[in-house]
Amino acid sequence: MKAAGKVGRSASADAEKQLKSFIDKFEPKNQALIRATRKALRKRLPTANELAYDNYNFFALGYCSTERPSDCILSVAAGANEVGLSFYRGASLPDPHKILLGSGNQNRFIRIGSAEMLGRPEVEALIAAAVAQAKTPLPASGGGKLIIRSISAKQRPRR
Repeated sequence: MKAAGKVGRSASADAEKQLKSFIDKFEPKNQALIRATRKALRKRLPTANELAYDNYNFFALGYCSTERPSDCILSVAAGANEVGLSFYRGASLPDPHKILLGSGNQNRFIRIGSAEMLGRPEVEALIAAAVAQAKTPLPASGGGKLIIRSISAKQRPRR
């Protein structure tokens, strides 16, 4: 198993360098939050692939059981003012503590104030439920890959 913060077998130094450049666009506080959240999710989901998107509105880092975006289980989504944890099929997750936000047919999210939030029992239960309901299960072993999927030429300010 790879150490926390590292990615799996075919992720290149170039992909990590690109990812760093995406995160470096944010205010230092959000940079630290994105990196700490990524580290926590890599530790929690070591076999997941990370799909990175630096799009017009948001930077997103999806955690997927395959290399297909449709197999995304959850993602970190960051804009200039906030960082969130988005559950791809969140509308169908059990949420007894009513912490999920959003009203769409499929996606739900929570705002992340600190990476420690991921360790809260109610958040851990959501992550576990999202992993359990994934259409394609996470691999039982191995390390996930970092895959840069999309970079928009035009973007909203990240600061």
